[in-house]
Amino acid sequence: MSNSNASKGYLTSTLGCYCPRCREGKLFKNPLSIKLKRNLAMHKTCVVCGQPTELEVGFYYGTSYVSYALTVALSVASLIAWWIFIGLSIYDNRFIYWLIFNAVFLFCLQPVLMRLSRSLWISWFVKYDPDWKNTAPEDVSERVNKNQGEDI
Repeated sequence: MSNSNASKGYLTSTLGCYCPRCREGKLFKNPLSIKLKRNLAMHKTCVVCGQPTELEVGFYYGTSYVSYALTVALSVASLIAWWIFIGLSIYDNRFIYWLIFNAVFLFCLQPVLMRLSRSLWISWFVKYDPDWKNTAPEDVSERVNKNQGEDI
């Protein structure tokens, strides 16, 4: 990898879905697509530094809370923008139109939000290691089910 990737900050690496330990390896195997199953396919370990991405069984269940917080924040932001630019009134259907707009908006953003939630979640548990080339990642083998996620 190039040296320019080494200078990524926390926000850039998290929003770009890079490994939180080295900030160079991509967390996800495939680019964003309409196929949701392909969107969440992650490398078992970082392709650059070897950091496991599944820290324990059920590790990513907590991302539902992150996704919920992101959707609430986006909904509030879109409501404020709608209110400023279009306006809200109890005398017409502008609020109903915003509800429909917001539902479509969040539905279209769902693949991005699911990835971002996973990237944020792992970044809170795996810290950046500026000396990752000389240190091994934490051993999580006792917390991981080796057969989980395999197609049978």
